[in-house]
Amino acid sequence: MSIRLKVILPYLILTLSIALIGVYIVTRLVTNSLSERLTNQLLEAGRAVSDAFNRQESAHVDEARTISFTVGLAEALQNSDRQAALALVQPIASGLNVQNVILVTADGKELLHLLMDEQGNLQPISQETGAGQSPIVVPYLKNRNASAPPSRAFGQNLVNKRYFYYTALPVGVDSEFVGVIVIGTAVDAILPSLKTAVLADIVLYAGNGQVIGTTLSADDASVNVIQALSISPQEYQTLISSSNIVQGDNEVALGSRQYGLARGPLQVGNDRIGVFAVGLPLNFVFQSATENRTNYTLLFFAEMVIVVVVGVIVARIITRPLSSLVNTSQAIAGGNLEQRTGIQSNDEIGELATTFDMMTNSLQERTRELQTKNELLEKMDRTKANFIQISAHELRTPLTLIVGYAQMLEYLSEGNEEALKLIKGIVEGSDRMKETVDNMLDVSRIDSNMLYVRKSEVQIAPVLQRVQRVFSADLKERKINLELKDLSKLPALQGDPEMLQKAFYQVIMNSIKYTPDGGLVTVSGQYKNGTEPPHLEIVVQDTGIGIDPKELPNIFNKFSQTGDVMLHSSGKTKFKGGGLGMGLVIARGIVEAHGGKIWAESRGHDEVNFPGSAFYISLPVEKEGKA
Repeated sequence: MSIRLKVILPYLILTLSIALIGVYIVTRLVTNSLSERLTNQLLEAGRAVSDAFNRQESAHVDEARTISFTVGLAEALQNSDRQAALALVQPIASGLNVQNVILVTADGKELLHLLMDEQGNLQPISQETGAGQSPIVVPYLKNRNASAPPSRAFGQNLVNKRYFYYTALPVGVDSEFVGVIVIGTAVDAILPSLKTAVLADIVLYAGNGQVIGTTLSADDASVNVIQALSISPQEYQTLISSSNIVQGDNEVALGSRQYGLARGPLQVGNDRIGVFAVGLPLNFVFQSATENRTNYTLLFFAEMVIVVVVGVIVARIITRPLSSLVNTSQAIAGGNLEQRTGIQSNDEIGELATTFDMMTNSLQERTRELQTKNELLEKMDRTKANFIQISAHELRTPLTLIVGYAQMLEYLSEGNEEALKLIKGIVEGSDRMKETVDNMLDVSRIDSNMLYVRKSEVQIAPVLQRVQRVFSADLKERKINLELKDLSKLPALQGDPEMLQKAFYQVIMNSIKYTPDGGLVTVSGQYKNGTEPPHLEIVVQDTGIGIDPKELPNIFNKFSQTGDVMLHSSGKTKFKGGGLGMGLVIARGIVEAHGGKIWAESRGHDEVNFPGSAFYISLPVEKEGKA
């Protein structure tokens, strides 16, 4: 997809979406004005419900203070004198037409409970109703603040099972907290007056979303109004935590009647005590005509066409210089560092083109510098390789003389144990130096791609057995066990036996050097003839100190050493023995000269727990042998 289409297509989709949304919104505005009127009426009714409960709260506070300021009531609470409290409160509460009044002492005891019966008489309740543990009473008992503000809540009276709207106030004498007074009015007594005041039906919800009171009814006796109006606990929590006075509108069917509901949090003072809903019948809502829909659609379509045309023009202005940038970048990627954008403008694209040209100039200069440095490095590398090769050749002649003279001295000194010991040291040192020189020559041949392989039919088992015999004295000295497993049944391959022996020698010597005394080195193999070309896979596994995974990519490079070189020991097969770091390089060169692969795996470097390492050598089998 071209960039021009990428610019125009989102522009077109956005414009079309805006046009369709515009037509829809205008159509809805024309056809649903009566629905909006209903919604506004619901919202106003909701605010009226909240105001009505605030007035009911004020009445409760006035009644509570009238009762609590009665002479002798505070002393009755202090002394837990139920009879004195009853004699003082009952006539006053009856005169105030209070439906439910409860007195709780400072220690949480329910001293007095008066409840209006069906005849309208305020009767004392003898049973304990748990008012002392009510959520609106407990904070007063805990804080014991006689001047604390009122609190309120919905609750169910355990005596008559009716829901009440309760208000609680502390009672004090001389600023000393002596108890709590609770005034309650039945919800089903509040709702009819609320319906008259707000000209809408009312629904009240408690904490889990169940209906605790409503003025709505169904024209079908089989309809459960409470169940139809109830909401989920999650929806209740969303509504009670809303910042709006009234939130949302919903439709509910009660038999054949459809009602529109608006729900919201019921807040009195600083407390949100529940959720309320106001409802109006929907039979007042009529659908108005959509006579202007076509005109609005044509208008938005015309505007959409204009916007698309403008978008095409803008896209062309933007994409033309961008195309020049793309062509220039492709030319530079192809190696033409002389190419430039040629864009001259004062906008952001012009700044981008100028910056791009500057970057190209810088890249051109850096490329020249890198080419010069690369030529120098190649020359230095050739010089280094020549130096190693010449040095190795020059060292071989004096080494041969040293070894020859040492052997003659060894023969002439027969019987002189002290001299023989010294001469043996010379011979061993000369042999080790000769091995180092041979390794240097091998690395030089590998670097020069001059490693000559004389291929013949080779069995891997005898090759590895010869390597095992070479290290037999060193293995015995360090008590390391070198085990050869599953090798005798492997098929033969085409290879240079001496070269392969040298490769396995270097890998096994590396495992011995980094395996502590008493460890184990295992050499196993298997023939693989699956989806990939047939090959032998030889695994050299040790119980040594392991290799840091970050070092695994480097161990087959020249002069690579793991750990601190200064801490290595002097012997070539001693634990953490020293070396020039050429053994694995030689092994890699020989394996690759045979068309194979070599790699290593390790869980990490640990000189306490010894996680070990595994070296894998894969050698191709040109024709399948018998397993």
